[in-house]
Amino acid sequence: MDISTWIDRHAVFTPDKTAIRFDGKDISYTDLAKQIDVLAVILRDDFSVGRGTRVGFLGHNHPVFFVLLFACARLGAIAMPLNWRLEAVEHKEILLDCSPAVLLVEFRFEAHARLICHDLPTKILIIDELSMETRDQRVKENITTYDDPVLLCYTSGATGRPKGVVLDQNALFYNSVNSSHMHGMTGDDVVLCTLPLFHVGGINIQSLPVLHQGGTLVLHAVFDVALTYHSIEQDRITHLVLVPTQIIAMIADYRWSGADFGTLRAIATGSTVVSTNLIEKVHLRGIPLIQVYGSTETAPLVTYLTVDNAMENVGSVGKAAIHCEIRIVDNKGDDVESCGTGEILVRGPNVMCHYWNAPKRTAEALAGGWFHTGDVGYLDDNGFLFVSDRKKDMIISGGENVYSAELENIMAECRSIVETAVVGRSDATWGEIVVAVVVVQQGQSMSETEVIKLFDGRLARYKHPRQVVFSDALPRNAMGKVEKDILRKQVADIADVTIKRSVG
Repeated sequence: MDISTWIDRHAVFTPDKTAIRFDGKDISYTDLAKQIDVLAVILRDDFSVGRGTRVGFLGHNHPVFFVLLFACARLGAIAMPLNWRLEAVEHKEILLDCSPAVLLVEFRFEAHARLICHDLPTKILIIDELSMETRDQRVKENITTYDDPVLLCYTSGATGRPKGVVLDQNALFYNSVNSSHMHGMTGDDVVLCTLPLFHVGGINIQSLPVLHQGGTLVLHAVFDVALTYHSIEQDRITHLVLVPTQIIAMIADYRWSGADFGTLRAIATGSTVVSTNLIEKVHLRGIPLIQVYGSTETAPLVTYLTVDNAMENVGSVGKAAIHCEIRIVDNKGDDVESCGTGEILVRGPNVMCHYWNAPKRTAEALAGGWFHTGDVGYLDDNGFLFVSDRKKDMIISGGENVYSAELENIMAECRSIVETAVVGRSDATWGEIVVAVVVVQQGQSMSETEVIKLFDGRLARYKHPRQVVFSDALPRNAMGKVEKDILRKQVADIADVTIKRSVG
């Protein structure tokens, strides 16, 4: 038995019910089950996809991704979505790491896909040319189980290199159960997904759970404010996930005060620190804003608020999920007392199997049978989690993770730069913006524009610095390590003023 059985069963119970609505078209559970059958056979017969084979996906949000995910589950293969915002060199690094047999590609990304795959054995299958006509043979059932890996999501790591997080079918199942508890989700719900499906949040916070429940998923290719308002009203949406940057855009639109939110039971949010001010603005419209905490490694739900307790617990990210455990430990690994601050550790069937091709990193992350998040927080007397700090080198800008090491590694290649450090600065729109602090070689000079140009074609635009600060030296401790806490404070003190000067 595998997770594709969910769709088969719903096709028996509610054959004509809409499973996915996309671009004005409805796909019933019967049609979705047939498409999974066909794609599984195509992948097996035409591309030799089997147990453990990686199958990539490159495109905007599209129903075919879920068809692929369930087809991979049936074959014992592993679906691997690519972030379409990355540059070619970043995609190439991922493909070299996981070696997918085939890459499903939306037509708008065909030229890019052929560029990154031209010297690789990976075959390209254009989604728009994919024939979903019924094939005579069906992939035999019961060849895989919930213990089989099914999803490989890449996320940047503290070393600046992408790390592949491997999730098995158990993780997706238990995460769906956790999500259903969080939202009070049933088969009557209609979920809107505007988050990109290359993020585990777009896949797993609500999208896969509503299909598990037999409800309806309304899928948008990309986030658009006007289209989101239209869908909430016309599709009678009951749940959606919006990261803070999206919420800000929704509130800034003239429709916010008068839109019909009559069917909307809650908005889920996370991925970064959510300001109390923003939460209260949503609550004033009578909509519970339920915060979640988690990561790619946890599929992602670890803790969450619920519709019933969101408005009374502003600032908290909730209690441990129904199928998840958390601990708060000190530097020695001992549990801290209630309200004591420490690292957040996580254990449960939703936690990753391992990092792809990284046994040492996996062992460190899962030491003692717990996932070590690197995040700092505390539990209050009622068991609600409050996150005090994040992984020090990670910046979350507009809901996207940016790791300082990625930028620092590139700037280190520039001969005009002696040393550099990258930190985040609080921003009302983006949550945080990326700030590069640069020390230039004596006798040389650089402008802000020249520094930012170093990232062209190397990193996705959202990772580029929005501000460059030139300094005579970086603050360091006795061990020579850059003291980023001090640096963050210095950058914050500068506020919105960008220092543009040459060091000579």
